[in-house]
Amino acid sequence: MKETIHHVKASTQYKREHKADYGHEKIQILYEDKDIAVILKPSGMLSVPYPGSKARTALDVLEKIMRGRGDWAKNHKPFTVHRLDRDTSGVMMFALNEAVQHKIMANWHTMVTERLYHAVAENPRDPKKTLPDSGLIDDDLAQNARHVGYVPGEDDKAKTTAARTNYKVIERGSTHTLFELELDTGKKNQIRAHLSNKGYPLAGDENYRAKTDPFHRLALHARSLKFIHPVTGEKMRFDIPEPEEWLEYVKKGDRHPQTPVWFKKFKPEPQKNIPLQKTESRKSLRHMNFIERGKHFSK
Repeated sequence: MKETIHHVKASTQYKREHKADYGHEKIQILYEDKDIAVILKPSGMLSVPYPGSKARTALDVLEKIMRGRGDWAKNHKPFTVHRLDRDTSGVMMFALNEAVQHKIMANWHTMVTERLYHAVAENPRDPKKTLPDSGLIDDDLAQNARHVGYVPGEDDKAKTTAARTNYKVIERGSTHTLFELELDTGKKNQIRAHLSNKGYPLAGDENYRAKTDPFHRLALHARSLKFIHPVTGEKMRFDIPEPEEWLEYVKKGDRHPQTPVWFKKFKPEPQKNIPLQKTESRKSLRHMNFIERGKHFSK
C-alpha cells in the first residue's frame, strides 16, 4: 500500500503566518459541574483527535485545565459527545465521566433539543438559484478520501448518508447572505456541503471554493446549544453570538472583495481517491465512529 503524502493547504499556511494565536487558541469554559462541561471553542482548534494529527484539541485543553486544578481523575475527565469542524467556532459540550458520555450519546436526539448555527455565505452567481427565506436542505452526503463531505452528482456511486439542514435567512446583502441553520442530523461538514451545493459557499471556506475571506476564518459559528441535563434533568441553554461584524459586512456588501491568497493555489479534487497511510487500512477503520477513531489515533 502506498504511503499518503500529507500537504498543507494554502489557507492553513496563511494562518500559520498571520494568525497571532495559531496553534495556541484558548477555550472558554461556560459551565461545569461534576458531570458535564460546556465550552466556547475558537475557530482554528480541533474538537477531538484527528487521524494522523498531533495538533492541540479542545478535548486536550480542557483536560489540561482540569489537571492543572487538580480535579482530573480516571473517572472524572472529558469525554467527547459531539464535535465542531476545526474552523467552526462556538458552543460545545463534553461529558466528564464515561457513564454520562454513554447516556448523552444514546439519547442525543431527545436530550439535545436545539443546535443553532450562524453563517455568512457568498451569494450564488445565478440569481435563479437564490434560496427562499427559509426551508429544508435534505441532499444526501458522501465523504471523499480526505474525509470532506460533499453532495454527490447523479453519476457518483459513492456511499451516502441522509442529511437534513433547516435554514432561515437573517439578512440578504448584495454579495453575501447571513443564515441561521439548525441540524436535524449531524454529519461531517453538513452545513458547508449543503449550502455550497446550493451555490452558497461559506466565506473563508477553502474546501468548497469560496472566493472571499473577509474575516480570515471560516464564517460558521455554533451559536446556541439547548439540552436537558443528562443527570439532573434541568433544561439548559447556552447562547454565544457570532461577531457583530458578520451582520455589518452582509448589510454593507463587498463591492471590491479581495481574492483570498489561497484561492488560486488550492484546487480541491473531491472525488480523487487518496491512499491511506500504510499503517492503517480503510477496512479496519470503517466500523469505527468518530469518537472511536479519535481514541484509536490518540494512542
